[in-house]
Formats: sequence, structure tokens, C-alpha cells
Amino acid sequence: MNNARQILTWSLSFLLILIFSVTAMKSCTRIDAGHEGVLVKLYGTDKGVQDVSLVTGRVWFNPLTEEVFQFPTFVQTIDYSEFTVNAKDGSVFTVDPTISFRVIPGESPRIFAKYRKDIDQITQTTLYNYTRDAFRIQFNQYSTDSIISNRQSFEDKVQLALDNALRKEGFELEQMTSGLQYPEVIVQAVNLKNKAVQQAMQVENELKVAEAQARKKIVEAEAEAKANELRQRTLTPMLIQQQFIEKWDGRTPLYGNSPTFFKNVD
Repeated sequence: MNNARQILTWSLSFLLILIFSVTAMKSCTRIDAGHEGVLVKLYGTDKGVQDVSLVTGRVWFNPLTEEVFQFPTFVQTIDYSEFTVNAKDGSVFTVDPTISFRVIPGESPRIFAKYRKDIDQITQTTLYNYTRDAFRIQFNQYSTDSIISNRQSFEDKVQLALDNALRKEGFELEQMTSGLQYPEVIVQAVNLKNKAVQQAMQVENELKVAEAQARKKIVEAEAEAKANELRQRTLTPMLIQQQFIEKWDGRTPLYGNSPTFFKNVD
């Protein structure tokens, strides 16, 4: 009887030790580098997020009444699916945005207390909605021509509006690209305009070449005329006589005072 009691006592002790060991193992976690740990109370009147951001290191908690979530504080990049938005004049643009953001250090408890989701769920829902709203609001304030003519200024305002919205939620926007695509009608119009401009430039260049060639011919003709006139002026009797003497072979008879090949017959 006593042996049975001892065995039962040892069994209960072993079971309690085992339970305690398992509980102890589950009641400790390590917060990874670049993360913040958020301690959440699951039951009781204090249910919610403790007003403390748990930094890198080991965290002890009661796994029966508490849970620890990790929020990354490093920069993350998310490429959202494309969506369409309307400009002020009704034109439909396509946006394919990519944003880089991070959780502001110390803001993890407030973020979790508000949304009760982990960072991946918040990224795909809340941040996506804020991104769409930022584009939608800015597009509604601009006409199609204004967006195309001032694209960089437009995108800067979208990024500023999105950053302000995210900061209120505990996030900081590092970078944003819009992946903005113009309406097909606008693209076709721009292509036609560019083609017309290129053709006009080609015609203009051809005209310039033709004008240059014409001016060249005129200059050459004027130069040739001046050369002929100069040659005529320089062909004096003395010059003709000198050139004849220089080329005379000494055998051809000469008549008169000026060199002539044939004698006049009276």
C-alpha cells in the first residue's frame, strides 16, 4: 500500500515537473534583431497591449494568459497589384504602385492595439487601402493634361500625402513608385503627335539640305563668273604677246609688230 502511494506520489511529481518544464519552455521567447516584441494579454480586465515595446532579447510571459508578437522595424518593400483611378476630367489611369516602409520604433504596441493583426495582414489590407486613397484623392484634383505635364510634381504630392497618412498610423514611408500608366487613348495621341513631330523635323531637315545645296550652287556660279570676268580683264595685248612668245617654237613665221600667224593680203 505504501509502495503504491510512493509510486503515485513520484508519478504526480514527475508529471508536475514535466508540465512545469514544458510551460517554462513556452513562456520564454527571444525577439529577433530588427524586431520589436509586443506582449498581449489574452484575458482579464487588462486585456490589451501593454504600454511597453519589448526590445531585442529574451521575453518571459505566461503562455496561458499572454502572447508575444514580433513586429519588424526594418524597411520592407511591397509591390501591390495594379488598380485604376479617375482623373478630374474622367480619364482612367492605371497605377501599379510599389512602396518601401518601416514601423516607427516604439509604435508596435499602438499598431497592434488598433488593428489586432500581424504586420503581413496590415500590409495587405490597411496600408493597401491608404495607398489607393492617396492616389484617388490626388487624381481627383488634377486634369489629364496636368498629370501628364507635371507627372513628377504629381507623384511627389501623392508620396507626401501617403507618408502623412502612414505616420499617423505608426509607419514611415521610405520610397514610392507609382508605375503610372496613361489611358490608351492618350498613348495613341502621344504616339501620333510624336510621329508628326518626327515627320515635320525630317521635312525641315530635307528643306535645309536642299537650301544649302542651292546656296552652294549659287556661290559656285558666282565664283565661276567672277573668275571668268577676271580672266577677261587680264587678257591684254601685252599679256597675249608675252604668252605667245613664251610658247613660240622659233620656226613659225611672225608678221608685224605683234605676233600673228598669217600675213594680211591687201
